[in-house]
Amino acid sequence: MTTIDATSEVFMTAFRALPKKTREAVLDKMLSDKEFREDLMDAAIIKQRRREPSRPLEEYLSRRKKS
Repeated sequence: MTTIDATSEVFMTAFRALPKKTREAVLDKMLSDKEFREDLMDAAIIKQRRREPSRPLEEYLSRRKKS
């Protein structure tokens, strides 16, 4: 396990141990930060689409110009 994995595991364990209202307050604080919220949405999209086949950038740009 890497240091990053261990740190994230400790963080999640501590977060889950918090009372529900405190967890909600922490999430609310995190999501009120615009840059963090955008990073979180990007990470979710990447994880969701990770198994999609890739395509060349030129193909994407060509299709984008057509629309």
